[in-house]
Amino acid sequence: MPYEQMNERQVAAYLGIDLREVIRYAARGTIPARKVGDEKFVFRKNDLDHWVWVEMHSFDRKKLAGIERGVFAYHGLAADEPIVCPLVPENGFVIPMSAKTRESALRTLVEQAEKMDLVYDRDELLSEMKGREQLCSTALLPEVAFPHPRQPLPYDIAKSFIIVGKTDKGVPFGAENGGLTRLFFMVCCKDDRTHLHVLARLVRILDDTPTMAAMLEAETSEDFANTLAHREMEVLRSII
Repeated sequence: MPYEQMNERQVAAYLGIDLREVIRYAARGTIPARKVGDEKFVFRKNDLDHWVWVEMHSFDRKKLAGIERGVFAYHGLAADEPIVCPLVPENGFVIPMSAKTRESALRTLVEQAEKMDLVYDRDELLSEMKGREQLCSTALLPEVAFPHPRQPLPYDIAKSFIIVGKTDKGVPFGAENGGLTRLFFMVCCKDDRTHLHVLARLVRILDDTPTMAAMLEAETSEDFANTLAHREMEVLRSII
C-alpha cells in the first residue's frame, strides 16, 4: 500500500520512538510529513520508509532495535525468528565475486539469482537495480552495499530472497566517503511487508566489528553463512 497514510501516534509506534520526537522531527522537516491544521501532521508510509532507509546508517543500536520492534508489531511478524538467513538460498553466495564496477557487481548478483530460478525477467530486475542506484547509492555502510529495486517486485521474482556477494579488492559503488565496497547484500522482496524489517536487521547484524572482520576474511560460502547465522541470533536475542 504505497499511499497508505499514518498519523503521529502510528508513526511513533512504527518507528519505536517517543511521540514527542515524531512531532519534533515533523515540525523541523527532518522526516517527510504534511501538516494538517495548526498542530497535526500526516505521513505517507512509503515516504517514511524511504527516509528510514536513507538515514538508517546513522541510527544507534537502540533506535534500530525500536524500529524492528515497531515493524514486527505493525506487520504482525514473528519477533522470535530469524528473517535474514532464511532469505539467503543455499547457493545464494558469490564468494569471491570478480566484479570490478558497479554495473558488473549488480549484473553478477542478478545472474546468480537467475541461476536459481528466482528471477522471471533478469533484464527488468537489473534495470530496477540500476535505477535505484541512480537515485541514491545503497553503499551506506563502510565497505557494504544493499542493492535493491526501487519498489517491491511481486511479478518479476519467484519469491523474496537475498543474494550475498564479496569481492577481494572492492568496487567503486558510490559510497559517500569515496571508499570501495566489498560486501553486497542484494535484497529483493515481493512486497513491502518485510522490506524495511530486513534492511534494519541487516544494518544491525553488520554493526559489529568482529562480525565485519569475519565476513571480510571468509574464504568460503559456508564460513560466511555460519558467521551470518551466528550474528543474527545474537541480534535476535537483543530484540526479544
